[in-house]
Amino acid sequence: MIKMVSLILGGGSGSRLYPLTSQRSKPAVPVGGKYRLIDIPISNCLNSGVKRMFVLTQFNSASLNKHIKNTFNFDMFSHGFVDILAAEQTPTSDKWFQGTADAVRQSMHHLNNHDHDYVLILSGDQLYQMNFEDLAKYHIKQKADLTIATIPVIDRDAPGFGIMKVNEKGFIENFVEKPPLETLGEWQSAVPEAYAKDGKLYLASMGIYLFKRKFLKKLFDDNPEATDFGKEIIPHAIEQGYKVASYSFDDYWTDIGTIRSFFEANIALTDDIPKFDLFNSTKQIYTRPRLLGPSKIFGTWFNKSVIAEGCIILAKKMERCIVGIRSRIGEGTEISNAIVMGNDRYESLDEIEANATRKRPNLGIGNNCHIRNAIIDKDVRMGNNVSIHGSVALQDVEEPTHCIRDGIIVIKKGAVLPDGMKIGLGA
Repeated sequence: MIKMVSLILGGGSGSRLYPLTSQRSKPAVPVGGKYRLIDIPISNCLNSGVKRMFVLTQFNSASLNKHIKNTFNFDMFSHGFVDILAAEQTPTSDKWFQGTADAVRQSMHHLNNHDHDYVLILSGDQLYQMNFEDLAKYHIKQKADLTIATIPVIDRDAPGFGIMKVNEKGFIENFVEKPPLETLGEWQSAVPEAYAKDGKLYLASMGIYLFKRKFLKKLFDDNPEATDFGKEIIPHAIEQGYKVASYSFDDYWTDIGTIRSFFEANIALTDDIPKFDLFNSTKQIYTRPRLLGPSKIFGTWFNKSVIAEGCIILAKKMERCIVGIRSRIGEGTEISNAIVMGNDRYESLDEIEANATRKRPNLGIGNNCHIRNAIIDKDVRMGNNVSIHGSVALQDVEEPTHCIRDGIIVIKKGAVLPDGMKIGLGA
């Protein structure tokens, strides 16, 4: 048995995913209608037989903590756990996490009571399905001190990642964190023909690391001031001649770093055969089991849409949509190329009557609305005849009820949009 403990990084402030991260951490952002981003690495661990996990959190962690507490409970015989490790003051440190390496360093003492030979470090904001046992077997076969999961990317994306050069034996000889676009020519690698045809000539770090336990401790001892794996720890390990291996991953993977990447990854789930497979019994994605009723549909024309539980939908038309739990969508409404995250609760009939008296929209989307290229966060109250039309032609803006990022209109959590409000094209 391969003895691994996993540390899942909860991420920083998540500013590039704002406003979805204004009230929650990146790993707590809803995805695919019923899941949260943190469910992905945890599910990958469970499917790989890794049942001891720590989630390192710092910013806006309340909803993430609640989700993990209500979701991942193991029986007393499995010895498995998913524990939250929040940034804390200790006798050796009085600071918050300063970076990925610093977060792991400050958390290492929590691993001392667990028998393990390897430390698996993961990100909490990526979409992929990987068998970490295969990664560990490759690491052992290579007799590596550190193994980094890698994937080919195109030149446009390369400056956002750690890029490396790998020799014929599978070991990393050179590594640079987020190289400038003008220097990329010297960082091209030999990649399989299928990737080369698509212009994916650069090997990027996926932010998935497998360390020998003792080697990780040595790196921290040798670099007591280092705060980041990509900028400091990994280059040091390579420069010192340690065996740093590349584990080539040839399946779907995307980093959920921006509103545009988040939007595109979700909408891609509506494809006929999506690259991220939610319907694979051997690669299940686990999440909180909610005792919700089935969704009810009244006369709606649907095409390529994903509908979660507990929805009541009377819309006229919905195409390429992700519809989250407890969504309520009114008559005559048309939605396309959009994410509706749903609601955290149902309103009672008394509350709905009170809304009418106060002339306040109910939770959900009203009648005769038109929504396109948008993300509707949770618990939004949208009146009737509202028009929301995102486009790359729009400038980024910040408003009390919404913002526009990369042409995507994001309606903020809990926002109230009155009857007839227009946002975006045609406003």
